[in-house]
Amino acid sequence: MKRNFLWLVIGLAIILIGIAVFATLSLITAKAPNEEGGKGRLIYIDRDDTVDSVRTKSALGWRWDVYSKVFSYHTRTGRYRVPEGMTCLELFRLLRNGTQEPMNFVVPTSRTMDRLAAVLSQSLMVDSAEIATALTDSTYLATHGYTPATIPALFIPNTYEVYWDISVDKLIERMERENNRFWTAKRKAKAEACGLTHEQVATLASIVDEETANDAEKPMIAGLYLNRLRIGMPLQADPTVKFAVGDFSLRRILGKHLLTESPYNTYRNQGLPPGPIRIASIAGLEAVLNHAEHNYLYMCAKEDFSGTHNFAITLSEHRRNARAYIKALNARGIR
Repeated sequence: MKRNFLWLVIGLAIILIGIAVFATLSLITAKAPNEEGGKGRLIYIDRDDTVDSVRTKSALGWRWDVYSKVFSYHTRTGRYRVPEGMTCLELFRLLRNGTQEPMNFVVPTSRTMDRLAAVLSQSLMVDSAEIATALTDSTYLATHGYTPATIPALFIPNTYEVYWDISVDKLIERMERENNRFWTAKRKAKAEACGLTHEQVATLASIVDEETANDAEKPMIAGLYLNRLRIGMPLQADPTVKFAVGDFSLRRILGKHLLTESPYNTYRNQGLPPGPIRIASIAGLEAVLNHAEHNYLYMCAKEDFSGTHNFAITLSEHRRNARAYIKALNARGIR
């Protein structure tokens, strides 16, 4: 009886060892397309996932049950890459240890913080409402030295490597580090020479970005606005009126738009608006810091609709340019 029992135990042990070895050595051989610049499939585990849902996403089936009995598992959020040839046990360890792959994340030149929050939530695990709340919370932003009006100045549009499950707090801290990295001593000195803080540079750069998509012309426009600020002349920047009205699709600024009551309306208020009207591009920031030196005070979009401008020193010259542009608008039926 004892001998039979012993053989039974040995037999079971052999079976269990066989199962464990098979489960360990089994390869994940299913063909998977390249995703986001890498080989193999991706597994995303978010805050709503449970052990059961992770089991399903892993596609390990009964092997998951074997491993989870031997090794404890607690759900760990993240973005995990599963390359072809990875063993089932390696995949389980990958998920168990939270060994996720970083990803390239692009900070866009968004016009509004709501739009930025939406873009962030599409790329990262964070919820758009959570981001939007943080970016409009005066108390929270004050701890980082910003206000809801100036917070766009924090973001430097670029591509950064982050983890998919980065928290809002960690994301803001990362953007602070990148902002500090951008604002070198040389750039700070240039901003000071312009008589601007880095938030004000971002504010002016955001206006310049809205005036033209032509990077070569941006230093000219930046120089013009700096000339106006220097002599106490209102900026009278049409993009700030569009921002005040809340409609960037406006193709023609009319008298009624200029009457809009808003601190962002630079026709009614002197100086810079309270903050950027969008996240300024690096080209826009550099255009302000390295603005063209000239005497121009006026500009008007060219009548050829090329996206560039005619510049003028005197008001009379500017009026001639404006008449030509208005004529072109009327000819195209743009109201």
